[in-house]
Amino acid sequence: MRLDQVRAALDRRLDPASRAPLAVGFSGGGDSLFLLKTVLDWARPLDRPVLALVVDHQLQPQSTAWTAEAVAKARALGAAALGLTWTDRKPRTGLPAAARRARHALLATAAREAGARVMILGHTASDLAEGVAMRAEGSSVSNPRAWAPSPVWPEGRGLFVLRPLLALTRAEIREALTREGETWLDDPANLDLRYARARARAAGALAPPLPLREAPPPEVFEIDPAGAIRLPRDVVPAHLAAALLCASGAERPPRGDRLARLVERLRSGARFTATLAGARIEADQAVLICRDAGEAARGGLARLDLAPGACGVWDGRWEVVAGKTALAVVALRGRTSSLLAEQRARLSAIAPAVRPSLPVLLSLDGDAPGELVLDDLELEADGEARVRSLVPDRFKAAVGLLDQESVT
Repeated sequence: MRLDQVRAALDRRLDPASRAPLAVGFSGGGDSLFLLKTVLDWARPLDRPVLALVVDHQLQPQSTAWTAEAVAKARALGAAALGLTWTDRKPRTGLPAAARRARHALLATAAREAGARVMILGHTASDLAEGVAMRAEGSSVSNPRAWAPSPVWPEGRGLFVLRPLLALTRAEIREALTREGETWLDDPANLDLRYARARARAAGALAPPLPLREAPPPEVFEIDPAGAIRLPRDVVPAHLAAALLCASGAERPPRGDRLARLVERLRSGARFTATLAGARIEADQAVLICRDAGEAARGGLARLDLAPGACGVWDGRWEVVAGKTALAVVALRGRTSSLLAEQRARLSAIAPAVRPSLPVLLSLDGDAPGELVLDDLELEADGEARVRSLVPDRFKAAVGLLDQESVT
């Protein structure tokens, strides 16, 4: 069994000097049980805490009991454990995708609150093979990567996902657990042929695909303080998609056919302006990518209200922490004339396409909104509110520049 590859993946990605907890997605099934035991074996000599997170999707009558059993098992193995529940109304269509999104959001939120920077999940070579079969059937399920940013946004900001079991098949893992006398839970949904994964599993999708070849990080790019990204025209599609997501604050990447058409236009050398996935693209000698301020007319760039001391994310691009007074975060679009002359002068250094989607703060201390404040793009109210652009770190993570827990 290729346990050395699993250990190598943990050694490669994790920081042995860190004392932050390692979050592990744990269901009580065979893959996650093997994963939790492996992570605990790695972490114990380093005196590093491990937190097992168990998600109850509330899709099965027995799910509450299974969650309690999984939490108890994780604690018996030596991990801290926490049960999380998906309480939202379940959709009538697209349930598997909604459940995946909810699971990642619950895991990411709990991991961040615990101080973890890495969420470790138990995807295997068998999952890779099933994903190939599912996509052939028309599913939009993505290919799990060994190391990637959390797929949910903004809940997953600052959090990475590590999948160290991708070299092992499900059969190998269960053989190892059986030798150790372990038992595990089996989710009946894995046998429900209404779902694409169950059909792929029943069809015997066993042969893992060839390893993915990911594009190396870009050698040339710029991200300005306003969150606009500049790239060369020969940018590879994966990096272009990442720039569109990060600059727009969106979560879902552009469709492949639309992305391909945009790449083709960039390769042509033509000068043009376009919009895609909530981003504005201005192609000249280089490519400027920023938030599409036209989204405001379609309900985008929505106002964010924050109570004193509260933290929130505005438009998927800016993390805002209120000070002693309540705040509202709004787009600059249509409000430039309300700024002081000094503030308007500072805007001259920012590309015109970028300005309308900049955030500004309204102080809500009193019966009427207070004065708009914009100070070198570090927004303040009464000298205490804090604003941080999420675009730089998100883009660096998406293109592979942050490839270890300790790299910042």
